[in-house]
Amino acid sequence: MILVALGILLQTLWVVFAMYFLSWHVRIFNVIFLILSIILVFRMLIKWEHNPSYVLAWAVPMLLFPVFGITVYVLFGRPSLTKKNRKAFKSIREHYNQYMNPDEKAKEELRSLDESVANQSKYIADWAGFPLWKNTETKYYASGEDMFPDMLEAMKAAKHFIYMEFFIVGEGRMWGTIKEVLEQKVKEGVDVRFIYDDFGCVNYLPYHYYKELQASGIKCAAFNPFNPTMSIIMNNRNHRKILDIDGHTAFTGGINLADEYINEKERFGYWKDTGIRLKGDAAWSFTLMFIEMWNYITGIETTSEELEMMRPATYCTDVINGDGFVQPYADSPLDNEYVGENVYRNIISKAKRYCYIFTPYLVIGSEMMTTLTIAAKSGVDVRIVTPEIPDKKLVFKLTQSYYERLIKAGVKIYQFTPGFIHAKSFICDDEIATVGSINLDFRSLHMHFECGCWLYNNEIIKDIKADFLDTFEKSEEITLEFCKKRSIFERALQAFLRLFAPLF
Repeated sequence: MILVALGILLQTLWVVFAMYFLSWHVRIFNVIFLILSIILVFRMLIKWEHNPSYVLAWAVPMLLFPVFGITVYVLFGRPSLTKKNRKAFKSIREHYNQYMNPDEKAKEELRSLDESVANQSKYIADWAGFPLWKNTETKYYASGEDMFPDMLEAMKAAKHFIYMEFFIVGEGRMWGTIKEVLEQKVKEGVDVRFIYDDFGCVNYLPYHYYKELQASGIKCAAFNPFNPTMSIIMNNRNHRKILDIDGHTAFTGGINLADEYINEKERFGYWKDTGIRLKGDAAWSFTLMFIEMWNYITGIETTSEELEMMRPATYCTDVINGDGFVQPYADSPLDNEYVGENVYRNIISKAKRYCYIFTPYLVIGSEMMTTLTIAAKSGVDVRIVTPEIPDKKLVFKLTQSYYERLIKAGVKIYQFTPGFIHAKSFICDDEIATVGSINLDFRSLHMHFECGCWLYNNEIIKDIKADFLDTFEKSEEITLEFCKKRSIFERALQAFLRLFAPLF
């Protein structure tokens, strides 16, 4: 890692030095680069998909230091993959969408119960492409160590396929135990496929680890394999967490496959995370999510015959007596639709009594800030829990820089005293909740592949609320006095970091 990082740094410095050298000796280069900077900034401004905060973060270095700013922007700054990638993913989405077969009765029933909530669901269905379901049992997990045994049990019971997609995989007890189960299921004839994010695992797994898994019979693909050269592909990562078994059981949440997520290994104190299990119709959405990503990475299309064989209806005779409504959803950086952020903002803005939030990072743009503060000013009890012990110190400083404005508006901020909270969960009014992989920061909301599960009127919402109330008790409420005690140096650092917040 050190050698790779050094190589990237040296390449960057060499390009900047070469361009800067030319600009010192030929004044016209300064003018050319300044004009190019203005054109690039103007281009970002007129493209609606660019967030204003992101444009500002790049406009400052490009206009002040044109040579350096343009060079770094061209190499690292473009927020999305190429048109070819966009076209390919769109084509895949459209192809597999025909196999979704939504529950039309569920849509009608929800609209008869609450028009406003039905509109939230309609947004997810129309703009994320994943429908509303009933006939699904749900279970909430307040920690990784609670979810891990159920994951193992479900995998051991698999008869047809196990599909897994995770951002981080780290060698240790958790992954070692899962790997043993997967290898055994391969021997039993189960179709086992695994996707991991290569950059997310760069500190955890050996180079080309997918080859080791393939040798054991596990079909494996690495998302955007890490290349030790300057490349924009590192901007878009696969941050999703999906475990799908036989199309009728699925898990998602914030929990990755490394020992800290089940508190087998201590990192940053106690590691608090959340997850959810679905049994029934809604799990099919996660099957198609995985298949779409598998096609995108490998180029291998799953035929209609294969998809029909995957459907639980063809082999599963279990009767599901699920309550409430369940709607899994995915968010892609390739479609210019910020589904994850808009789901969150919908929940906050429609809350009548309270809205509680778990997030490891609170690095928000003006839109999210406005949504949160208006809700609090309107009398909604808005509470946000962030970590006491951070995993990224600069990002934590940036997170704390938003506290004062939020608290002044009436938002209550808590820091999880026992350690690090990695959960990404929302709940409002004992009715609506979402659990998934989506953080409250620019990269997660705008640049990563993400997923989550939206819930309405489910029994487990009581469990989610109970977990929030318990977590509040274990956390310290942050006051304005805490914010005002910051030194001038710290305030200046935080103001500087906020300017470049979208780049973190």
